[in-house]
Amino acid sequence: MIFYICTKNMYLWYIKYTTIQKDTTILLYSNNQLKMGNEKHTTEECNGRVSSVKDALYVLSGKWKLPLLIALMNGPERFKDIQRSLDGITPKMLSKELRELELNALVERKVFNTVPVSITYELTPYTETVMPIIKALGDWGKQHREKLVEERRTEAVDTN
Repeated sequence: MIFYICTKNMYLWYIKYTTIQKDTTILLYSNNQLKMGNEKHTTEECNGRVSSVKDALYVLSGKWKLPLLIALMNGPERFKDIQRSLDGITPKMLSKELRELELNALVERKVFNTVPVSITYELTPYTETVMPIIKALGDWGKQHREKLVEERRTEAVDTN
């Protein structure tokens, strides 16, 4: 069974085979219209959005993809330089992530005919389309961290 839900005025989520919590409002209308706020959506539009989000998450998912894109923002870098800037990434993982980003047209690998051969990696112009997402995630992450710190401070004051 598929549900389309809106939890506490957040975004529409697609849930399959899951338990619906008590504070969840199910927004399934008989005429195939879903309503969130003042907007109405058909189930086809919602399915399309879910598919688009899944595609984006597929491209950007993982521990290293976003930090890797951020590391390349300053310009072309060699493999070892990238590895040094991303503390903790193994060469095997870095190679895999670079290959996947290259397949998705976000990173370009350039081979220079020198002795020894030089290889650099750089962002493609298409990567500019991802930058607002990275900025928004960074802003939200900062806001979320501050919220959690404030809540913990408030809890600590309340218990004393």
